[in-house]
Amino acid sequence: MPDSNQERTRILVKASMLYYEEGLSQQEISERLSISRPQISRMLSAAKAEGIVRITIKNPFAEEQQYELAITETFGIRNATVIQVPNADPMLTQLHLGRAAAAMLESVLKDNDIIAIMAGRSVCAVGQELHFFTKKNMRFVPIIGGWGAEGAKWHANSNARVFGEVLKSKYFQLNAPAIVTSEQMRKMILAEEKICEVIQLARKATVAIVGIGQVSEEATIVKSGYFDVQSILRMKAMGAAANVCTSFINADGKILDCEEETRMVGLSLKELRDIPNVIAVAGGTDKAAAIEATLRGGWIDTLVTDMETAKCLLKLGKAKRKTYGLPPA
Repeated sequence: MPDSNQERTRILVKASMLYYEEGLSQQEISERLSISRPQISRMLSAAKAEGIVRITIKNPFAEEQQYELAITETFGIRNATVIQVPNADPMLTQLHLGRAAAAMLESVLKDNDIIAIMAGRSVCAVGQELHFFTKKNMRFVPIIGGWGAEGAKWHANSNARVFGEVLKSKYFQLNAPAIVTSEQMRKMILAEEKICEVIQLARKATVAIVGIGQVSEEATIVKSGYFDVQSILRMKAMGAAANVCTSFINADGKILDCEEETRMVGLSLKELRDIPNVIAVAGGTDKAAAIEATLRGGWIDTLVTDMETAKCLLKLGKAKRKTYGLPPA
């Protein structure tokens, strides 16, 4: 004669098969077995807890997600997306990061969001990979002025326009240079009504999409003519490790007190921190030190990067790799 435990197991198995194999809802199982819906819910939970039901997820992104977990735990950020780039090809890295960030935005952006947009190639790549999705009353606003005479395709104004046009949303333009000749000139520009309105709107942003600049002669801000080589080398001598918005930070993520920032038109890192969700799109091992400095400073909430850069970040961050089941460095 079967005992009560065996009969209990029998009903747990039956409920589980109806739910997981036949696809019935909990309400439908309740009606078929004449058991209350809350009781069915408890039975399904018990079946998992007791090993009657074992759920296996076929995950083609398992390795990447190990690194995502390691980065979020090591640097204390909210979220990370790590992309495996075929052959770690630098030419493909920007494309893949842009595509991953664009896909993320469909679930991140909400009705009535104000989205602050930075200049740079990485942010430009996100805009190029965007596909239309429906959200109401979104507004896109640049957070820095124009970068030099070259690279207009990835100026903050151009990036904000692309995002707005693809998503059929309102976008704004900050008609001012990124850097001017003096602090007094900057104050005069910010006093202009239309420029002031755009800056004030950027300060009210709910989401920001930014890149992270390295401090070297190869940096985008140098290549664009926004900074000359002498200026960037002087910043490097001061200990600058990264450039985000109008600010420069050292390897510990602390903002450097530099004269250049007093002449720049846009949001500072301190103002960026007031934005609830700051998403940085940055990859390439040559940028690892700059990204790590930004993470150390706690300036961003989400990082989208590539696998090779993620490995460099964890090495720089001295992560305890075994905790996350990662392969040896």
